[in-house]
Amino acid sequence: MTQPTESDRRRLFERGSWPEASRVTDLLRGETTGGVLLMIGALVALVWANSPASSSYDALRDLHVGTDAFLGLHLDLSLATWAADGLLAIFFFVAGLELKREFVAGDLRDPRRAALPVVAAVGGMVVPALVYTAWNASADGDLQGWAIPTATDIAFAVAILAVISTHLPSGLRTFLLTLAVVDDLLAITVIAVFYTDSVDLVALAAAVVPIAVFGFLVQRRIRTPWLLVPLALAAWVLMHESGIHATVAGVALGFTVPVLRSEAAGGPDAGPGLAEHLEHLVRPVSAGFAVPVFAFFAAGVTVGGLSGLADSLTDPVALGVVLGLVLGKPIGIVGSTWLLARFTRADLDDDLSWVDVIGMAMLAGIGFTVSLLIGELAFGPGSAADEHVKVGVLVGSLTAALLATVVLRARNRVYRRICEIETIDDDLDGIPDVYQ
Repeated sequence: MTQPTESDRRRLFERGSWPEASRVTDLLRGETTGGVLLMIGALVALVWANSPASSSYDALRDLHVGTDAFLGLHLDLSLATWAADGLLAIFFFVAGLELKREFVAGDLRDPRRAALPVVAAVGGMVVPALVYTAWNASADGDLQGWAIPTATDIAFAVAILAVISTHLPSGLRTFLLTLAVVDDLLAITVIAVFYTDSVDLVALAAAVVPIAVFGFLVQRRIRTPWLLVPLALAAWVLMHESGIHATVAGVALGFTVPVLRSEAAGGPDAGPGLAEHLEHLVRPVSAGFAVPVFAFFAAGVTVGGLSGLADSLTDPVALGVVLGLVLGKPIGIVGSTWLLARFTRADLDDDLSWVDVIGMAMLAGIGFTVSLLIGELAFGPGSAADEHVKVGVLVGSLTAALLATVVLRARNRVYRRICEIETIDDDLDGIPDVYQ
């Protein structure tokens, strides 16, 4: 049997096609803006919650809007709950669109390319969960929060990249985005399976109806807002009523949207499909409004100065979150990537080294939005444990960001050289030469 030559061997983190690379660049540019807004929202909440006017922040967060009198639905919710259950459904709708697009029309429709981010995402969730569980089991802590350090916040991570002025090569950028999207899907699955106390089967069955009608309409390329938006709201309300976290409705709706154009509209080569069209419309709402507002209501923890911070970090729950994000995430991602390379006999792309993988895996340890959401579901909003979770998520995410900054900045000269190569277009056809 002929052994594969060096040129035949599969490369991990190699640059993909030009359409995919340019699309990912555009997406991450938008995520950078969203990440900055997210950090501003979280910072405002932290300052307000620790100021003499902290009671007004609590009053705003706990202000109830809605009613339970309409058709017997339980919609008398606090603003914080509306943000967590309602606005994050928009975030997960975009995640569902993105994931489906990646696996239907993106470079990840090739199973060999898809294997890396999927395996890394699984490793990047399993190991932090094990680290959290092991720490809390040994310290008699609460195991209910095992899923908190499993999530990656792509907007926060990309904002950090912008702040430190580094340019990840296109292969690593695509990997980071896809890993975070797969991470989000796994996180919503964990929420639905492990953080649902009881299920109203009648309401759940009823939620399927507007989702199915929504899917029927979009499959026929009907994009009329006055039809689709009410159906999406009905699906959200019924999913919320069923007892399953309402954000699941967002993912389910996203998965129904077709990615490719129909043959009547010119087929796959005729341009972006409906999924990409809706993503362009909804992503700015998600990144520019939904996620920052959620961060504002979720991140307002009263720290109580350095002594209060130290007290919070004595809770095994908070320390478990920090260890899961700072150690578990990079160990899980790098370890699973190394195992994949080992068993498939794949090599890293020639321009990269394992230091780059480690730096990027540290960046994936920034778990903010979904981590805060899971913390609320695990321990209840406003509980002492949830307050400690917020401290753990903030400290862990900032520590992961600082460590990633050190590693990635040290490699910035290499990234700039790769970036220059990826932009050279000698024949001036709009496509860099390395993609031809």
